[in-house]
Amino acid sequence: MAIPLPSKFRRNAVLALLGAAAIAAGVAAWRQQQAAPKVETVRVARASIEASVMAIGTLQPRSYVDIGAQVSGQVLRLHVAPGAVVEKGDLLVEIDPSVQQATVDAGRAALAGLTAQLAEQRAQHRLARQQDARQQQMARDGATREEDVQVAAAAVETAVARIANLRAQIAQTEAALKADVARLGYTRIYAPMGGTVVSVEAREGQTLNATYQTPNVLRVADLSGMTVWTEVSEADVRRVKAGMPVYFTTLGASQRRWEGKVRQVLPAPAAQPRDGATALAPTPGKVILYTALFDVDNADGELMPQMTAQVSFVTAAVKNALAAPLPALAAREGKPGRYTARVLNGAGELEQREVEIGVRDRLHGQVLQGLREGEQLVLRDIAPEGTGRFQL
Repeated sequence: MAIPLPSKFRRNAVLALLGAAAIAAGVAAWRQQQAAPKVETVRVARASIEASVMAIGTLQPRSYVDIGAQVSGQVLRLHVAPGAVVEKGDLLVEIDPSVQQATVDAGRAALAGLTAQLAEQRAQHRLARQQDARQQQMARDGATREEDVQVAAAAVETAVARIANLRAQIAQTEAALKADVARLGYTRIYAPMGGTVVSVEAREGQTLNATYQTPNVLRVADLSGMTVWTEVSEADVRRVKAGMPVYFTTLGASQRRWEGKVRQVLPAPAAQPRDGATALAPTPGKVILYTALFDVDNADGELMPQMTAQVSFVTAAVKNALAAPLPALAAREGKPGRYTARVLNGAGELEQREVEIGVRDRLHGQVLQGLREGEQLVLRDIAPEGTGRFQL
């Protein structure tokens, strides 16, 4: 016959059994946790990937003209200032025309004198012809000497030669006068194109000397279109081709992106000055930079000359592609585009995969094969924590 235990003892027994079960479950979970790999993973997902060449560029007006003075003289009046908008044919600068005007007046006077001499010589020519005709008639009648006939004929030829000489002098004087009139016109400088005055290098009252070289007075530019002059290192220049898409941002508007296409890659690096001369030979030890050009519209006037552009030449791009982070991939030696990766499967086990990568940027690569969307890709191993109080 069984003797019933007091309720207090039954309750303690149940609690003891529950505690033992909890400890056993905890130990089992701890062992399973210790058996599972300690890794940090990331889910394979879709993203847009863009391979690009980065460079720094400088903005310049697509169309501009430097306007210089073709004659020497004092600047009497500047009709524009930097920032002024001008139309083609507008008067920009007036230079003192005194010297040029005097030269034109002297040329016109010389031309008038030669014209008078020509008229006189033509009269002499008519007289010589008349005298020659009389001598010819008298010679037929036997009433003159042969010498007089020859003198009359020579006088006609001399008059003709003098007329030809005067005509040549007149032509020469007219050509010189035309040049002098043109130089007189250069004392008034007009805008050769419409645009904005971006710089003025002369001042009213300044004397310009155009004897040896043309001094620049101002620059007019059409700011509705800009050209980006980009410096590309020799390591990347072979990846930049004409027609390639390109975009840039500026330092003051990093959230806005301007886009265009490469127009040209100049075949030689920018000339470097050396000992007062200009040469294409690079300076030893310096990075060689080539120039790539592309154009962008500037209808809203946000872009200004000499701005710095942070340029990206897009060499390849894909959208909504399966992307894997490059730190989780190990390149296979001798197999371009082939990588190895570790994947944590649904059973909590690690698998080694061979992955083929296409387009890649600095952080991600386009997965062509080897991974599926949603899989857990191992980024790194996590170092085990210190040993606990109990060790089984």
